[in-house]
Amino acid sequence: MKAVIVGGGIGGLATAIAFARHGWDVEVLERSTRIAEVGAGLSLWPNALRALDALGLGDQIRSRAREENSAGIRDSKGRWLSRTDVDTIRARYGSPILMHRHDLLDILRAAVPESAVRTGISATEARPDGTVAHSAGTSTGDVVVGADGIHSMVRRTVCGAVEPRYSGYTAWRVVVTPAEPIGDMGESWGRGERFGYGTLPDGRVYCFATANLPAGTEGGGLSELRARFGSWHEPIPMLLAAADDTALLEHDLYDLPPLKAFTAGRIALVGDAAHAMTPNLGQGACQALEDAVVLARVAAEGGDLTPYDTLRRPRTQMIVQRSRSIGAIGQLSSPLAVLARNAILRLIPPSAQFKSLAPILDWEG
Repeated sequence: MKAVIVGGGIGGLATAIAFARHGWDVEVLERSTRIAEVGAGLSLWPNALRALDALGLGDQIRSRAREENSAGIRDSKGRWLSRTDVDTIRARYGSPILMHRHDLLDILRAAVPESAVRTGISATEARPDGTVAHSAGTSTGDVVVGADGIHSMVRRTVCGAVEPRYSGYTAWRVVVTPAEPIGDMGESWGRGERFGYGTLPDGRVYCFATANLPAGTEGGGLSELRARFGSWHEPIPMLLAAADDTALLEHDLYDLPPLKAFTAGRIALVGDAAHAMTPNLGQGACQALEDAVVLARVAAEGGDLTPYDTLRRPRTQMIVQRSRSIGAIGQLSSPLAVLARNAILRLIPPSAQFKSLAPILDWEG
């Protein structure tokens, strides 16, 4: 049995590993000439770590990550709005971790046979019979996996043309070496703006920020970030002072509307191709890892991929919507709305927050 996987990112490589563990041959088609991750930090929640355990990589991943031991939401002056009960999460589900995206991709890539990955190959068509047309000819598999991102070519075969939805805000990401060690992590919410940070295993700090802007607005780099967030509470000004403009990434944030199906014939979608989401719950990569485990298991049990759609589509679309809703709340800009939001956040007990995370974190595969 063979799986042809279009896309060599986190979801595509994880899917290749999952199929290989079931004894399948795998072929990964990646349009870039080399597999590399240009992102910054990445949170992996306990549900993702269980998926990585199923792939045989959990311990290796944990060895290159840092446990998240404190988190929450502050206002722009540093006053607490909400604290995450990390201890309770750890006791019930295990520890969430933070690592660099490059390290995760490096571990995944090393677990896929070198001969299975073909770079510099642009896929142009996926057919329900399991054939993929690409720049080097064709490839045929018993299963074709669309792991080719939010603008997926494979998705067109499954459910036609589906346009991503703009969230209404853009994001900046950068990894910095701070002047002083940073021990905590979390987010701070202002009016139509947010800033978050977390410490990586080597002491560097992953920073991210968002602001309400029309799609396609050309950003002003670090000068804009410092103008927006330079007067916020410490350590934000210190982190911005340590940032390098050449390392700054800026992207408008999009997600996908609910798809009518994740499968068609021999084709299945994983990761952003199926359920691209905003990063507000830190579940984008986590859900791609879950997809990989479930899809390979379903395919190994028989030729019908419909159970994968049944298992994955409701769950991931629920998370997409929750993430979009949290983003809308975080990006509120009206002074009265922000005042009300902050007051409500202060009243929500940690137990309620923990309960709200349960449907996401309790995944067992």
